[in-house]
Amino acid sequence: MNNEVNKDIEQKADNAKVEEPQESLKEAIAKQAIEEEVSGSSNFTLRKILGGDILTTQIIRRQIWLVILVVFFIIIYISNRYSIQNDIIELDKLQTELQETKYKALSASSQITEKSRESNVLDMLKTNKDSTLHIATQPPYIINVPEE
Repeated sequence: MNNEVNKDIEQKADNAKVEEPQESLKEAIAKQAIEEEVSGSSNFTLRKILGGDILTTQIIRRQIWLVILVVFFIIIYISNRYSIQNDIIELDKLQTELQETKYKALSASSQITEKSRESNVLDMLKTNKDSTLHIATQPPYIINVPEE
């Protein structure tokens, strides 16, 4: 029985030795993490800002969602501007094409108007002798049809 008690005591001592290094290791990691996160002072100088001390892990951890949100809005802004520029370029091309088409339509309309004038039609009839059309010698008159 004495052997059993000794073995039990030795086993508890071994467990305590194993637990001590684990606890001390946990404590060391916790201390190191706390030391890294603690900033030197609360006031910011130009030297700290230019040196990069302002970007400590604690500040970044607190503001990570803000940084992500700002990056998201920047991406949206850039893509929106790109799409608007493409729309403006397309609109400019369409306006140029519309103006060219208007000029062509105006030119065609003026040519048709010029060719369909009575004096031009009469000149064409005189020059084309093979045409069966000729200039009327009698004035037109109205035919009245009685309604039933």
